[in-house]
Amino acid sequence: MRLRYALRSVAQTLSLCSLAILIPATSQSLAAARQPDIPAWLGAYVGTGEGQIALPVLQRARALYMRKVSEGKVRNPCYFAMDATRPNTPNDGKSAGRFYIVCEATQTFRVVSSGHGSGRDLKGVVDFGNGRMCAKNFGNAMDSNLTMGGSYVTEETKTSFKGYYRLPQSKDTAYLRTFLQFDGEGETANARQRAIGGHAAAKVAGICMKKDPHSPYANRDGYVPLGKLVEYAGGRSDGCTSWAASDANQIISMVKDNPTSLYIYPESSDIKAVAKAVAAGQSPAQSGLYWNESCLKEIGAPKFWPKETLEPVIVQYKKDHPAPPAKPIPICD
Repeated sequence: MRLRYALRSVAQTLSLCSLAILIPATSQSLAAARQPDIPAWLGAYVGTGEGQIALPVLQRARALYMRKVSEGKVRNPCYFAMDATRPNTPNDGKSAGRFYIVCEATQTFRVVSSGHGSGRDLKGVVDFGNGRMCAKNFGNAMDSNLTMGGSYVTEETKTSFKGYYRLPQSKDTAYLRTFLQFDGEGETANARQRAIGGHAAAKVAGICMKKDPHSPYANRDGYVPLGKLVEYAGGRSDGCTSWAASDANQIISMVKDNPTSLYIYPESSDIKAVAKAVAAGQSPAQSGLYWNESCLKEIGAPKFWPKETLEPVIVQYKKDHPAPPAKPIPICD
């Protein structure tokens, strides 16, 4: 009762939490609602369909949030979860929702799109790259660009200038992107070292250097980068959690100076167990496990790459394949 009271005491309405998605209850969601730990209103969102959250993902996300609240590390009334086994881009070409914003105090639930880590293909050595739709490879090695499932807490933000971009019938606009740092524990403990966090899925590409000595972002020669703003909400990241720009602004504003928990599924134990079941010719469900069915059909079987074995390979590859000298950025016409 003390923990439940603590959760209620920190809960006040936030603007983002008023954005709820109404989804009809299914037999699976009704079964989840009967579980004592999950409120009935939240149980209505449990399932494997679009706009729903799988039961093990929600259970672990809630447990992490409650633990962080009891430890005094989180007072935010909302918490986050991500299901990285779900597809990033469904057949209709629109970005699928797999990042969850849960605000139990206001009984609201929201789903937004989120990219997964691209991984890498070290030509001639090892390929742990991921496709655009589904993630097959996961891990926590430095410079692997892989998503690592597990427990995180949001921390500080840092906003940096990424370049200017041009809008029709408008002057050049500076693009400033905010990065939300994550801190982890256990297998995610090196999140800060890996620069793992959340940010908008947008960048300035096709850059040339424009003379603008009066810009606060000009280099010592008076030039600024100018390019095209590219959004890749349905794409991949370098291991971070990336959101559509509008969603990123709302999410980051929720946790600025008010951290909360983030649980990302799957963990290494889940990946290994599912891979073992697939190798034995069983479906994850038959073995009491969870993995999104459509993505499992695409990837065949998932694989976890521990940093202890993958990092030395990446380090050696860098030594054997040094990066070529950077080419000078062209001057804008």
